Amino acid sequence: MHPAESFALPGNIVISGHTLYESYPSKIPEEEVKPVAESGEIVLSRVVIPEIVVVHDGAPSDSTAPDYYVTWKDYIKNVVSSEIYATWPEETIRANTLAIQSFALNRVYTEWYRSKGYDFTITSSTAYDQKWVYGRNIYENISQIVDEIFNQYLSRPNVVQPIMTQYCDGKQVQCLNRGWMTQWGSESLGAQGYTAIEILRNYYGSSLYINEAELISGIPASWPGYTLTVGASGSKVRQMQEQLDRIAQVYSAIPRIDADGIYGSATAEAVRMFQKIFDLPQTGTADFKTWYKISQIYTGVTRIAELG
Repeated sequence: MHPAESFALPGNIVISGHTLYESYPSKIPEEEVKPVAESGEIVLSRVVIPEIVVVHDGAPSDSTAPDYYVTWKDYIKNVVSSEIYATWPEETIRANTLAIQSFALNRVYTEWYRSKGYDFTITSSTAYDQKWVYGRNIYENISQIVDEIFNQYLSRPNVVQPIMTQYCDGKQVQCLNRGWMTQWGSESLGAQGYTAIEILRNYYGSSLYINEAELISGIPASWPGYTLTVGASGSKVRQMQEQLDRIAQVYSAIPRIDADGIYGSATAEAVRMFQKIFDLPQTGTADFKTWYKISQIYTGVTRIAELG
């Protein structure tokens, strides 16, 4: 196996040890389905693959840890390369990739950290999430598998939320009686000829199945679940106004607005001009498509400002 891609990053980067031989904090157990009110105010209205995830490179409470903007595929490829070995059977790699993707999509769908006041999607801490290593190499066979199945995740019947598929290595850290996958155990099953879904069902149960998510641009932030129009008010209006006003600093044809949380005529006009610029129906109202387009463009202009 050989690295398919490496990040061209400035300065010297120290790559931390692989999770299968280094000692890292054990995963703090969580419910596989989060007990959240699926109102659209806390969770997304549908399961989506984000273009970008914001990775907090440390524990959630570590305010000194940097945040990195990473494309979804690059994030998954990095975690898979950090969590298992590229020399393992292909079906084992597929099983672990699906578990890693489902775990991450649970964080995206529930907006887990943003709902707690943090401004990131997921962390690199093994105690809370999955191991992501800034600047590490990615292996070619892992990269190819992720490219094939990057929009897939694991589901239970009648449950919209992606399953939080937790796991442990099964040697240094044991996860007996928790219904978690063991990484070394998955390697053994793959060597015996088990398919990816057979490996996963061996640990997570026979009701598990593979689902597919749609792709969106930018960093998803939950749409309220209804079209915002004149007369609407609240935190979702304010969030959209803040993003739209930031976009207006770059696209000067969009009038600047105050983020007062009230959807008035000035906000409607700013939305209408945004829609005109980005080839959307000029309704002046923020429907699902407009909401996520604003999110996408906002992500783009803020990243450009950070790089400048």
